[in-house]
Amino acid sequence: MRSTSRTRWVPGLILTAASLFPMPVLAHPGSGIVVDRLGQVYFVDTGSGLWKIDVRGNLIRIAAPRFHWMTIDADDRFAGVRLPSGSGGDVVRVGANPALLLASDFPLTMGRDGDLYYSSPGAGGGLDLRRLTPSGQSSVLVNLPLPHLNGLATGPDGSLYFTENNAIRRISAAGRVSTVAAQIALPRCASIPGTDANDPLLRGLSVDSSGVVYVAASGCGSVLKVTPDGKVTTVLQLEGPWSPTAVALFGRDIYVLEYLHTATEDRLQWVPRVRKLSPDGKSTVIATVARP
Repeated sequence: MRSTSRTRWVPGLILTAASLFPMPVLAHPGSGIVVDRLGQVYFVDTGSGLWKIDVRGNLIRIAAPRFHWMTIDADDRFAGVRLPSGSGGDVVRVGANPALLLASDFPLTMGRDGDLYYSSPGAGGGLDLRRLTPSGQSSVLVNLPLPHLNGLATGPDGSLYFTENNAIRRISAAGRVSTVAAQIALPRCASIPGTDANDPLLRGLSVDSSGVVYVAASGCGSVLKVTPDGKVTTVLQLEGPWSPTAVALFGRDIYVLEYLHTATEDRLQWVPRVRKLSPDGKSTVIATVARP
């Protein structure tokens, strides 16, 4: 079957049939974790809303929708802006100083330029990667021949990075798309309930100032480190049914959002926890949500 999105190729973007039409999977747990200037960690919980780990390590529940993705508006630049809402999904603001922006149906990220970036269905097909400024102006940075993005993150030099099931792509500030790594296959892939065997299912990611990507391979229970030249190494390997869904960087520390995956769509069974990976190689679970 021919896709109408084939008339919308972006220079430098190479996609396979599998990435254009990914295999369907079950609804998934949340994929949002951020760290504020003080080192407080916030993460989404598709079973109960939003949580914060304060600087003393206390786990605090924050009233919020049970959405999937999140970014942080540290300077409250979007306090007076109408946020995206409609048939493609909604974005809501929670709190202030910092404000957290939660999305129901699509990944989003705050750019280093202070603008908000998110995906939405394109008017002519495919997927629009949109920019929203603090003045409320909205525009399309690039149209992608994809049905959805798995994750979205800010990179250096005004770039953005996004994930597909087994690929990581980079979008330059000018809107040019290139491939960081594709057809990623891992030597070891844990068995994760609700996922296809040996499919890395790349999801939430974070990018450091040198362009090194840290990404959750949810289908394999792994966190991967991917260099700008596409070299892939595993920095964390879990055993199912636990698996990471997102990562956040704070200094040299890596924070990992992990979920207890199940083969059924029951959000209360998807229990989240947060792990800290220290530069010395120490791995510590710093919080686990307890269900009633």
